[in-house]
Amino acid sequence: MSKSLKRVEAALRAAGTEPDIREVGQARTAAEAAEAAGVSIDQIVKSIIFRGESSGHVVLFLTAGGNRVSAQKASAAAGQPLGKADADLIRAETGFAIGGVSPVGHLTPVQTFWDPRLDDFGEIWAAAGTPRHIFRTTPAELRRITGAVPADFTE
Repeated sequence: MSKSLKRVEAALRAAGTEPDIREVGQARTAAEAAEAAGVSIDQIVKSIIFRGESSGHVVLFLTAGGNRVSAQKASAAAGQPLGKADADLIRAETGFAIGGVSPVGHLTPVQTFWDPRLDDFGEIWAAAGTPRHIFRTTPAELRRITGAVPADFTE
């Protein structure tokens, strides 16, 4: 088991939830993850990361798989201009590689925002630290664990 996957599993357990992690082959995109989980694309939680231009740290936006994040709205929600986060910064602050960034188990605390569209579902699925693993949860549980703030940041 990879270090990233172990960290996600440990974070879920520490938050008081029993992890339901599944290996799905390839799930680098929301469409691939949705197909693997047998759910609609909007039940997949995409982890979209920007670099805060003022803070220099990553800012995470958890959005429904079919939605696109508006950079302008995301900057307004974050209260600072946002730019592209490079792979090195993402890895340094979250501990995950692009394509497997989980909403939980980060190396450092990450400012996180929540797409209210995710609340429309009884269950949602998110990356579990690798491009081959996803985990099942509920919107309320994931919001609680991540401390994500609901905001309007999609197009």
